[in-house]
Amino acid sequence: NTSAAAASITNQSTSLSRSRIATTQPTPTGNTTWPRTCPLVHALGLSLVHWCTLTDAHSLTYSSGGVKKIVLNNPEKLNALTVDMGEQFTKVIDELNGMSDLRAVVLTGEGRAFSAGGDLDWLMERTKSTPKQNMDIMVQFYNRFLSIRSLPVPTIAAINGPAIGAGMCVALACDVRVASAKAKLGFTFATLGIHPGMGASHFLPIVAGPETAHRLLFSGGIVGGADAKEMRFVSQVEETGEEALEAALELAHSMANAAPLAVGTCVSTLRAQQNLGLEAALLREASSQAACYASSDFIEGLNAIVEKRAPVFVGESEGGDDSSTLAA
Repeated sequence: NTSAAAASITNQSTSLSRSRIATTQPTPTGNTTWPRTCPLVHALGLSLVHWCTLTDAHSLTYSSGGVKKIVLNNPEKLNALTVDMGEQFTKVIDELNGMSDLRAVVLTGEGRAFSAGGDLDWLMERTKSTPKQNMDIMVQFYNRFLSIRSLPVPTIAAINGPAIGAGMCVALACDVRVASAKAKLGFTFATLGIHPGMGASHFLPIVAGPETAHRLLFSGGIVGGADAKEMRFVSQVEETGEEALEAALELAHSMANAAPLAVGTCVSTLRAQQNLGLEAALLREASSQAACYASSDFIEGLNAIVEKRAPVFVGESEGGDDSSTLAA
């Protein structure tokens, strides 16, 4: 398992054999040529999350533009969300919050996925905890990744590949989403046997409308990038993941060039509207997920994934109680 090490600041001249992201950057207006690589200036050992600043070879940096990119970095597991990743994510957000020149942030995934959602091994562990323990665990889990909403600048999710379950919820917590047409997006909780979490039941009706939220959350269905745009929970679609990242960075650049005070206060205003009722919704989700973790349907959902078959749900908890919430 990857563990977080002490944070270190790396100069561009330092060898970055394990810490260099190869990526194609958008070309801003003018004759400036952007580099093909993005040097990391922050690393947490072999980190599950890192951020980099965008620079070029001609001393034009985004120290003034203030665009930063956060990368979910566990491609071998399709950037599945874990407690370790969440803790590192929070540290990255804290560091970015301390930057006075921050103007916009792009969130994406390393490799071919944005995020495949909750880590399967971690989900299996939930069957060993009590509902009360799981409720507390889930609230903490949500808050680690939803900390991206504490950034005082626009946040853009560049959905370069599959964004499933909790992974899609992290993208939904961002202000704007740009997706690859080839990406598969879904809030697949119901097909796993659990209530939606990570703010899905709160943000999706706000972003896409109640009908779309009902359709996606009740069915657990998966859609492509073009359908996600039609359903209004993605605002822009590009052909490939690389192009989606380029478009997101270009959009971040345009936001960073706008008046910082005007944009920052607008971010606060719009998020304040979305945050009404959020805390209660997260507690409701955590309570409902904790109840589902104790159900035979959840165990069946996990087994179906491992055995690569369709689940057969019966709608009962381990004790035969079909209640969907914890007792007060």
